[in-house]
Amino acid sequence: MVRRKKAQWKAQQEVFYQRGKVIFDRVQPELIKTHYNWYMAVEPDSGDYFIDKDELTAINKSCQQHPNAPVFIFRINETGIAGTITIRGRFGDESSYFLKSS
Repeated sequence: MVRRKKAQWKAQQEVFYQRGKVIFDRVQPELIKTHYNWYMAVEPDSGDYFIDKDELTAINKSCQQHPNAPVFIFRINETGIAGTITIRGRFGDESSYFLKSS
């Protein structure tokens, strides 16, 4: 039972990541020119994204617009990897952080 829940949770994370990545991939080529290494918080349901030099500020901008909505954090660079997924409300506790290696 625990393994099944963990597998389901990981599958949900991957689907969420892919939904956010579509948005990131669409805007990254333009943003990388002027906002290199800034953070981008993506709220996939709305398609909205929020950028800032500071990761928490980008997250807070998203929270102001979309309270309790999950948000995925990307880094505006060649890989997009920021090191964390921040999900609120849908997949567990109010503030969960986990690593995404690729």
